[in-house]
Amino acid sequence: MGFYPKSFKVLVGEFDRSGVARETLSGISVGLIALPLSLALGIASIPGGLHTPIAPPAMGLITAIVGGFLISALGGSRVQIGGPTAAFVPIILLIVSRHGYAGLVIATFMAGIIQILMGASGMGSLIKFIPWPVTSGFTTGIAVSIMLTQVPDFLGIRSGGMPGEFHHRIEWVASHVQEIHPATVFLAVACLGCMALWPRIKIPHIPGSIVAMVAATLLVALLPDAGRWHLATIGSKFGPSAILDSISLIPLPSLSWAMIGQLMGPATAIALLGSIESLLSAVVADGLTGRRHDSNTELIAQGIANLACPLFGGIPATGAIARTSANISNGARTPLSGMIHAATLLLVILAASRLVCFVPMASMSAVLIMVAFKMGEWHELARLSRMPRSDALVLVTTFCLTVVFDLVVAVEIGMVLAAMLFIKRVSETTEVSRVTGEDMLESPEQMAQGKEIPEGAVVFRIFGPFLFGAGEKMEDALSALGHQDRVLILRMHLVSAMDATALNVLESIVERFRRHKGVVILSGLHQQPLQMIVRSGFLEVVERENLCATFDDALVRARKILS
Repeated sequence: MGFYPKSFKVLVGEFDRSGVARETLSGISVGLIALPLSLALGIASIPGGLHTPIAPPAMGLITAIVGGFLISALGGSRVQIGGPTAAFVPIILLIVSRHGYAGLVIATFMAGIIQILMGASGMGSLIKFIPWPVTSGFTTGIAVSIMLTQVPDFLGIRSGGMPGEFHHRIEWVASHVQEIHPATVFLAVACLGCMALWPRIKIPHIPGSIVAMVAATLLVALLPDAGRWHLATIGSKFGPSAILDSISLIPLPSLSWAMIGQLMGPATAIALLGSIESLLSAVVADGLTGRRHDSNTELIAQGIANLACPLFGGIPATGAIARTSANISNGARTPLSGMIHAATLLLVILAASRLVCFVPMASMSAVLIMVAFKMGEWHELARLSRMPRSDALVLVTTFCLTVVFDLVVAVEIGMVLAAMLFIKRVSETTEVSRVTGEDMLESPEQMAQGKEIPEGAVVFRIFGPFLFGAGEKMEDALSALGHQDRVLILRMHLVSAMDATALNVLESIVERFRRHKGVVILSGLHQQPLQMIVRSGFLEVVERENLCATFDDALVRARKILS
């Protein structure tokens, strides 16, 4: 597959110099949106007490700068904004709790390689076929998990070491209720209220999250006797130089085959989750702009970003739907806005990193809880009773596994359930029925009505895709036949696709008839089933003269055999 970033086309061949101001304004606006989100996501992704070479707040900013720039510069979408997203928080927490910071670096590298291979092999278009109940289930489950991780900072509980398991988290919160800090709760609730009400004011280019963060920071800084309120800030939790002074190139950890094997599942989960989220964001962007993105180029750019981010201490990056939508609503039409968004964040680090250390942790927890609330598909849970039972089962199972266990388990089991659901539906929609001289509603050469079926021949029709879920129906339909029928005509002009399992069923049917000196005739094959029969060598088994283009030809062949 070709790798041709949109920036090469837009910035070199189609760029409108008069649009520089528009792209710059949009990039700065999205940078302001990304600032509190990046800080909060970096903090949320690393559990307290874990030693890392880069302070957690800086990890989020670095990811937005490095990942955001590369995704815009090399991606397959004109307006995609990349960086850290809330969806990665549970899987990052799982990795660092089990494998440490070195495990996160290796898993992010592996995820980047997987994404590059997916894009290079043309798998970008296949991601969209991941069933909706699976994506909806783990998206809402992730939202609940993020909210749970923010409970200590939202309530002002200073005791570290909140466990990673769901039931242990509930027990931990219940046992630390007496440590709730009222001033922290008040500030966090005020920030939530500010973000919820800010859109009604309708001030363009200024996001509610940045307003809440700045207001909370000024309140803490200007409050008389602020020290006696004991409000935790980024500086008090991570050090007064938590941002700028900790940034440097990170030495790569040593690799071992054992660790690679242990991290294959989490790395695949990062790659799949990032691919789904980024391509979904690109699809949303296409709908808003009327453009088309290149999904394979986008995946390769995501992979390159995830190879680069760990070198600077970042976490996994992907396309962010909310920031991409904000980019478009601010007038962006080219990748330049995404690059300026990254440059804006870089300027913040260089010019105002000391000020960032005064940001209250309560405001950061409020930002993430608002993000989690917006990403959760709560309306789907409300209409579970109106869904097909099988879809509801997959959604609820994926949701519960994400919350109670972890995202890796949820995605794996959710995909298995979805595959079983697909098998069931294919089996239900594909019909195998006996054909008589009364059948009609087909083209003249395929119509059975009024055409005599010779004695000793039996005709069956397969309607729908003949795949692994429908093979048993074929076997059941033929099981009642006696040995008096010497010719079986299988009408396959209504079969759009066939797989290896169906081919195996056909082979067993041919062998069964041959044992009793019978013949199987296939009529009306479409291109895909015919190509599979030829490539597999089954043509020699069934014999070429027993493949007929129409039902009329099949009847002529049957009479010749029976004569």
